[in-house]
Amino acid sequence: MIASSDAPAVQTDGLVKRFGDEVAVDGIDLTIPRGGIYGVLGPNGAGKTTAIRMLATLLRPDGGRAEVLGHDVAAEPAVIREKISLTGQFASMDEDLTGIENLVLFGRLQGFTSKGARARGYELLDAFGLTDAAKRQVKKYSGGMRRRLDIASSLLVTPELLFLDEPTTGIDPRSRIQVWDIIRTVVDAGTTVVLTTQYLEEADELADRLVVIDHGKVIAEGTPSQLKSQIGSGALKMRVAEPSDREQAARILGETLGADVVREADPTALSARLSTDSGASAALLALEEAGVAVESFSLGQPNLDEVFLALTGRPQPDGADAAPHAEQMQETAR
Repeated sequence: MIASSDAPAVQTDGLVKRFGDEVAVDGIDLTIPRGGIYGVLGPNGAGKTTAIRMLATLLRPDGGRAEVLGHDVAAEPAVIREKISLTGQFASMDEDLTGIENLVLFGRLQGFTSKGARARGYELLDAFGLTDAAKRQVKKYSGGMRRRLDIASSLLVTPELLFLDEPTTGIDPRSRIQVWDIIRTVVDAGTTVVLTTQYLEEADELADRLVVIDHGKVIAEGTPSQLKSQIGSGALKMRVAEPSDREQAARILGETLGADVVREADPTALSARLSTDSGASAALLALEEAGVAVESFSLGQPNLDEVFLALTGRPQPDGADAAPHAEQMQETAR
């Protein structure tokens, strides 16, 4: 075994988890280095949350091997739990307690004295912009405030590794940006973050590297730019001035670019993925010669939505990761 101080944050080899006859995680191999933010993407039921719960020692693997910070998840769960924190998809706060009361409670459970827990709690409330709500019952918090408090509770003792399982699901855009800033601050302080998210723009904004999981298997891994480059060097988007011209424009683009042209929901809009950008100017000239009025025409790098669609064959759906037999996921490692 590699010394824990030199080991990757996470190392898995053929990790497997079954629920009855269903395989939720099917032989995942991962190496997550220390430092930065590692994003985990996948459609509903892909196995993201199941994998995270195994790494956090809340579920026992049924096959393969996993090490977290150099310690085996099956043989050394207690050691791992001392070094990590997990913020799940749903807030773990007691809604009848105030914000500071929740943090004091969690602090006491983690070994703080009453005075120490209160001091650390107020320090985190201040850092997360929640000081004014410290003595307010959590049931009176907004969704974004609850999420910030939930993450704060994970940081009472600064972890070496923080698992964030869809931390911004269901909160408004302004609160999401605030949570993003908090995550960056946590990483700047030296904590490694493993982030699962259903928001592709969030992964693009935060993650240094990404893994895409589908049907319990890793189907792609790399930096956001590397994943985007797998589906072509560029993405063309255009709108014609008249909806009646769209079919002619689609035919011209297809012939000129040698690419599949997508008819978007907007009746004037078309898009295409390009292997190179070299045919774009010729396509624009051909449209002009055909008398097709173009309202807008742009080239850019593919976004992660297009990457996800290309890799999985379907768009990223809304909603949290729903592993089969969810009730079985509530078991804790012994």
